[in-house]
Amino acid sequence: MTVVRVESTGRLLSTTIFLKNSTQNKGATTISRFTKKVSKQIGLPPGSLVHVGEKRTENVKISIIDYDENQLNEEVVATVEKCFFFKEQPTVTWINIDGIHNTEIIDKIGKHFELHPLILEDIMNTGQRPKLEDFDHYLYIVLKMLQIEEDEDEIKAEQVSLIIGDNFVISFQEVEGDVFDYVRERIRSGKGRIRKLNSDYLAYALMDAIVDGYFMILEKLGDRIELMEDDLLENPTTDTLQDIHSLKREMIFLRKSIWPLREVISRLERGESSLINESTTLYMKDIYDHTIQIIDSIESFRDMLSGMLDIYLSTISNKMNEVMKVLTIISTIFIPITFIAGIYGMNFEYMPELGWRWSYPLLWLVIISVATTMILFFKRRGWL
Repeated sequence: MTVVRVESTGRLLSTTIFLKNSTQNKGATTISRFTKKVSKQIGLPPGSLVHVGEKRTENVKISIIDYDENQLNEEVVATVEKCFFFKEQPTVTWINIDGIHNTEIIDKIGKHFELHPLILEDIMNTGQRPKLEDFDHYLYIVLKMLQIEEDEDEIKAEQVSLIIGDNFVISFQEVEGDVFDYVRERIRSGKGRIRKLNSDYLAYALMDAIVDGYFMILEKLGDRIELMEDDLLENPTTDTLQDIHSLKREMIFLRKSIWPLREVISRLERGESSLINESTTLYMKDIYDHTIQIIDSIESFRDMLSGMLDIYLSTISNKMNEVMKVLTIISTIFIPITFIAGIYGMNFEYMPELGWRWSYPLLWLVIISVATTMILFFKRRGWL
């Protein structure tokens, strides 16, 4: 099992070799990727803070980047209270929280930044679909960040929640490690517009980095499909069928993670919220175009895989037909020979050929003549 992860200019490049485990293990893995256990929330009142997702024990990391056009302050804070100072600052502040399993930290942030309890509940529930909710003084956005973790064999989706305020953006991630390094470098270097514009442009930059990661993954999956197509035409095996089903599951997983994002970006680029400036809506339209392009690629890949599955079944069927044709021809040749051998194998006392000196050679001559005649007939008809 091999995983390759390359970072180039801060963007994620990833490739994967899919699972080669048993069908049972694959089924269990697929189900866990599509569903989250919510039994811990049953019976609790709305807004209860319960972490739904993989169990985490590591410490929560809180990093802050505060900037404007002329100055930059970047630090990792030990307590969540140190974030509160930046709420009323005129500068733009990006608060990134790696780890959402600590209910105390999520609760404190929610109370200070006046976040609705249902929003906090959604932040801690990692099974959310991409969505946008407008609360007038802030926006809540859920996205799926796709990447390939070390020592893993399949695409992983991590939920990223964004709170967009007038002068701040709070991002919540499940674990440390993301595709935002390119955004951080732009802020540090002061290149481009990011230091000159407001928090809505920062939110755009984060969303754009996530969407760019989709392109990299689709590129690698496309290469995988092309290689599989060559194997399918040359020598399809059961491993080929297994790879086709693995890729079909990946496409379903990608579609589930990305398809709802189209509606989210559409609402943002229409400029329905006062927190999104008109100048930023133009950039949101660019993300919308990229999202449509990604969805079209996923649908194309799904159609290609369905066609490849049909080709595989047709190829196997043709091979089986070839085998059956050879066996049928062999059986047809031996049927008259078996008939002749059956007659003279009865050994009746008054069979005239039994006492004839040339009976045995003549019998072989008849058998060879029958077989030769049938073979020539089959070749003339194009069956051989």
